[in-house]
Amino acid sequence: MNRPQYIERMIEIIKRMPGVGPKMAERLSYHILKMSENEVGSLVDSILKARHIIKSCSICYNLSEHDPCSICTDSARDCSIICVVETPQDLIAISKVKDYKGLYFVLGGVLSPLDAVCPDDIRIDNLIKRLKSDNINEVIIATDTDSKGEMTAVYLAELIKKIGIIDIKVTRIGYGLPVGGDIEYADEVTISRAIAGRREM
Repeated sequence: MNRPQYIERMIEIIKRMPGVGPKMAERLSYHILKMSENEVGSLVDSILKARHIIKSCSICYNLSEHDPCSICTDSARDCSIICVVETPQDLIAISKVKDYKGLYFVLGGVLSPLDAVCPDDIRIDNLIKRLKSDNINEVIIATDTDSKGEMTAVYLAELIKKIGIIDIKVTRIGYGLPVGGDIEYADEVTISRAIAGRREM
């Protein structure tokens, strides 16, 4: 028996979300239909408000209600260190580690020749401009430890050295993270060890 077209449409939309397969999309769709009118209204309202209010910080590109974000305006942070991450989710994961007190920069992705993602497609130029204008002593490259993350880390390290900012030390997060693992899903202890065990590139 065919499902009603509006349920099919809802499943198709939810299925496009990362990590959501057909079965999960179906379960979520039917769960939403069981929710009360108030719950559905709150869900829709929170999505619409997030879409309209949340913006990218003009300094680090983290998602925030304010520009600059609360991290960039925090005077207690060490402004001489920048941790470069792929996504705002990675930034949130690392920010839970109490040992790290520096600043951040969100690349917005990683290099991937097979997916036609080149340096111009992520915020590498913005990062270099920031390194040239701010008084930065160390760049911690905290991209994921999979092949794309490693490729991006090596590219950034070589680029920073090539542009002649000799005072900047470039380090890579340590081996607290498993090879091929995603920072977003790592626990605080693992990330803390990775930050503490970073190595120079």
